[in-house]
Amino acid sequence: MRALRILKEVDLIACEDTRQTRKLLERYAIRKPVWSYHEHNEAARAPQIVSRLERGEDVALVSDAGTPLVADPGYRLVSLAAERGFKVTPIPGPSSLTAALSASGLPVDSFFFVGFLPPKSAKRREKIEELAGWSSTIVFFEAPHRILETLQDLDRVVGDRPITVARELTKVHEEILRGTASTILDQLRQREAVKGEFVVLVGKSATSPKASLSLEESYRELLDQGLPRMEAIKGAARRAGVTKREAYARLSPLPRPNEG
Repeated sequence: MRALRILKEVDLIACEDTRQTRKLLERYAIRKPVWSYHEHNEAARAPQIVSRLERGEDVALVSDAGTPLVADPGYRLVSLAAERGFKVTPIPGPSSLTAALSASGLPVDSFFFVGFLPPKSAKRREKIEELAGWSSTIVFFEAPHRILETLQDLDRVVGDRPITVARELTKVHEEILRGTASTILDQLRQREAVKGEFVVLVGKSATSPKASLSLEESYRELLDQGLPRMEAIKGAARRAGVTKREAYARLSPLPRPNEG
């Protein structure tokens, strides 16, 4: 109700897609000017909107879905408005991030949100390997045309960690799948088509058989197994629960195998 009241009171509504926002405005008989504000024009549009604030007008910023700035446009506008001394007021509303966390069944006393993972598989696996060392639930968004590949990469890197995949949250076809990357992947592969927007949550490792080994011990063990040096560093980082950068800083000065 508060959001509807604000939309009725402002002088201008900045929105990601004017066609989508007009559907909402028409539903509630709200007749206000709308300006497009999206990733391709926000650098130029932000100062134009702030100029309206300087004239004493009130402006609302909305996304097509979810919350502005949370993997959506808005940072430049909010940052510039705050810098110029204008009051920025958040209006709580739907967010797939918090909705997924609340229904995931995973511990969310601490979580790390990463937006979208890299679209290319090699970079994506590298990012997952980096995140695997974090001692909190990992949350990210994924597109329907990449969800199967992402689950494959998760299966390779995090194995049997508990995972929740939430699809189309708050919409007609809302669905929440829980299991491991491999079990959820099997379910989705059986479908004729995979549609909708996804939120993926990766829980902490249920077991940690190598937890007793130090970073260096894990590194030496992986080298003995025949892994290349950089792969051994990545693997040791995952086992020890440290970032790949930290592991490289600590392990790279060590002598290479057969160097004394």
